Amino acid sequence: MFRALVRYSLYAHVIMACACFFALSCSAQQPASRKPHHSENGFKNMYDNERPSFFDFLKWRIGRIGKKIPGPDDYHFPLAKNDPVFLKNNRSKTTMTWIGHATVLLQLDGKNILTDPHFSERASPVQWAGPKRVIQPGVSIEDLPPIDIVVISHDHYDSLDSGSIKRLRDREGGDQTVFFIPLGLKEWFANRGITRVVESDLWEQHKESNLTVTAVPVKHWSKRTPFSQNTTLWAGWIVASDRFRFFFCGDTGYSPVFREIGERYGPFDLAAIPIGAYEPRWFMRHHHVNPEEAVQIHLDVHSKKSVAIHWGTFILTDEPLDEPPVKLEQVLRAKDLSSEDFLVLRHGETILLQPQ
Repeated sequence: MFRALVRYSLYAHVIMACACFFALSCSAQQPASRKPHHSENGFKNMYDNERPSFFDFLKWRIGRIGKKIPGPDDYHFPLAKNDPVFLKNNRSKTTMTWIGHATVLLQLDGKNILTDPHFSERASPVQWAGPKRVIQPGVSIEDLPPIDIVVISHDHYDSLDSGSIKRLRDREGGDQTVFFIPLGLKEWFANRGITRVVESDLWEQHKESNLTVTAVPVKHWSKRTPFSQNTTLWAGWIVASDRFRFFFCGDTGYSPVFREIGERYGPFDLAAIPIGAYEPRWFMRHHHVNPEEAVQIHLDVHSKKSVAIHWGTFILTDEPLDEPPVKLEQVLRAKDLSSEDFLVLRHGETILLQPQ
């Protein structure tokens, strides 16, 4: 009887201790203590967090059966003539080069900044299947100048490409490159031997030499494996010097957050804004803007000049690959804006920018 009472007492203490532990754990994870974009299992969007379901995805894919979807061989985009010697030696002029998709080379205050570097043949976890490049990168990795800063918007395969990251790492001077990444991706980089990373939450600022780099909210999602949806953060990036402010939008659906970005950090001298991957609209609107919404982002963030990205490189959705610039031109005319306000560049084209 005495032994039974002792066992009962021990069990009661264990149960009570576990109950207290879980109560404290749950209390520590209550929504009131979280940032608005944090969730119990990862992250969510700042405003509208609606997203299509897996069944919506199946509906989209099944609906494509029997439709004529142009392939990579149906498009012929001309590469711009580039001057890699100038880019490698430039330390004084402010330039931007569209390499393709969401990959941009910005040269600012003697620093070389690369966004979402993608130089591989496919936007895929493997290089024998998945979306294939329609056109080669406008600048090869070998022709890039030494890269000081890389910013990564999120973990999807068309933005975070393992092969490209490894090739950047292995270039001469690649060990000096600093990678700015959203929360949750530090381990991915560490597994590839890259430790010069700055992992940022939204609205966080970091100084890197004479530049300030800030992670800002956009409306998107993350998923790199079947079991990792929204376990890592997604972000846009601001790179600013004392005389020039650049906004890299990354991937996004439209959101009121862009007005907030404009109020906090605008006006911008330059913005890189996506215009492609928007059809079918009922499915893609949650995470990809169309040209009309892209122009609205341009206005919301008070950008003096914007450049179209995220089009013309990979066939990811249902609109013709050459349609986004046509639609963009129509929207600009309707809003009494010029094509110089929102530029469409050729792959590899470099523009010179005048800091204000």
